Amino acid sequence: MSTSAALAGTPAQPMADLAALKARQQGAWSSGDYAVVGTTLQIVGESLCEALDLRAGSKVLDVAAGNGNGSLAAARRWCAVTATDYVPALLEKAKERAKADRLMMEFQEADAENLPFADQSFDYAMSIFGVMFTPDQERAAAELLRVCKSGGSIGLANWTPDGFIGQLFKTIGRHVPPPTGARSPALWGTRARLEELFPSSKASVVATPRQFVFRYKSSAHWLDVFRTFYGPVLKAFGTLDDTGQKALAAELMELATRFNRAEDGTMVVPSEYLEVVIMRR
Repeated sequence: MSTSAALAGTPAQPMADLAALKARQQGAWSSGDYAVVGTTLQIVGESLCEALDLRAGSKVLDVAAGNGNGSLAAARRWCAVTATDYVPALLEKAKERAKADRLMMEFQEADAENLPFADQSFDYAMSIFGVMFTPDQERAAAELLRVCKSGGSIGLANWTPDGFIGQLFKTIGRHVPPPTGARSPALWGTRARLEELFPSSKASVVATPRQFVFRYKSSAHWLDVFRTFYGPVLKAFGTLDDTGQKALAAELMELATRFNRAEDGTMVVPSEYLEVVIMRR
C-alpha cells in the first residue's frame, strides 16, 4: 500500500485533545521565523492564483496566510484581499512585504477553524501550506466552504505524503511521535481526504500534482535553515537530547540527499504538492 493510501485510510483517534494540539502547533509556527522559508515559496502563490483564474475586483480571503504568498499574488491581480493568520508576527511580515510592493490589502488575526466573517463573504478563499496543519480538519474545511460564496472557488496548495515535505514530517514523527489522536497534515495532500472534507454535495474538487523545487547552497545549508527558522523542525530538535538531535539530523540529511537531483554540491529538491481548486456549489 502506498503512503497516500495508508494515510487516507487512517481514522481520527477519539482521544485527540484538539485544543492542546492547536496550542502546540501555534507554538511551533510562532517559533523560529517561518517567513525566511515562506518567502522562497512565492511561486506557489502565483501558480495557485492562476489556477483559480482570479478576476480583478474580487474579494479574496487568504486563510493561514503566513507571510502572505497567496495574498500578495492575489493583490497583484487587483483583488480585494484579506490575509489572516493566528500568528501575529507572520502577518507583520506579510504587511512589510505588501508595503514594499505598494499593494493594498487587509490583515486580520484569525483562527482557520473559527473565521470571523459572515457566510458567503468572499468570492475566493485560499490557503497555501496553511490550513492543512489545523488540528480539526473537518471544521477548517467547513469554514472555508462557509465563507466562500456559492459559485465561488477555494484554492489550496497542500504537501503530499510521498513528496519531500511529506517525508520530512514522517521522518520527524519517527523521532518525535505526534500527540495521541493527531492526524497527519499530509492527508490534505490526498484526493481521497479532500473528497471527504469537501463532499460532492457541496463542492467539486480538482486536484493537480505540482512540484515546488527547494534550492539551497547544499543539503547542510537547507538543514541549517530549517532547524533554525522552520518552526516544526526547530521544535522537533528542541525536544531531543544531543544524541537524538544527531540521529534526526543524520536522517534528514539522508532524506535530502535521496531527493536531491543536483550533482554540483548544491541542493535542488523537488517536493510534490497538490494544487487544488474547489468549486463551491
